Order: sequence, then C-alpha cells, then structure tokens
Amino acid sequence: MYIAMNRFTVTAENSEAFEALWLGRDSHLKSVEGFVEFHMLKGPLLDGHILYASHTVWASIEAFQGWTKSDAFRAAHKDAGSTMKLHEGAPIFEGFETIQHIS
Repeated sequence: MYIAMNRFTVTAENSEAFEALWLGRDSHLKSVEGFVEFHMLKGPLLDGHILYASHTVWASIEAFQGWTKSDAFRAAHKDAGSTMKLHEGAPIFEGFETIQHIS
C-alpha cells in the first residue's frame, strides 16, 4: 500500500470555511483504480492554528501516480488555486510506502 498526505495549516477563523470546502467537494476518488480509502484529519487548535491532513490510501505507489496523471485528478483540483487564502502557504505533501499493515 501507499499513503499520500497533504498537510494544511489553517487559522482558527478560516477553519469553518476550510472544512466546508472539503466536506462539500466531489473528490473523484471512488472511480480511480487502486484507490482504497480517504480521510480528512483535523488536529487540535494550537497557537491560533489547526493542522489538517488529507490522508489517502492506495493499493500501490503506481496507483497513486496514475491518479495524479488522470482526468479525475485534474477535475478534483481544478479550483485548488482559489482556496489558497484559506490556509497558510502551500500544502505540504508526504508520501509513504507501507512496510507493515495490521488490521
């Protein structure tokens, strides 16, 4: 498996709008081969900011890479530039290959 995460630092006053944006969007993920699951994570309020992370699980790194080159990816991210005002700086991407999985 492969896990792809984007971290977003959001000010407390923008958190409601940021959450509404994520909860109301069409992710296009379910139609992509190799997609396993998605979680939008919310951390605690700390120094006026909240850390959010989009957490996507893929069957393989190749499945994730296929997603990033797909029409579904372009459709899901077409308005990404207009949301920059809701979080500080660019999202921070982190990708992880799974070396152990216990369920």
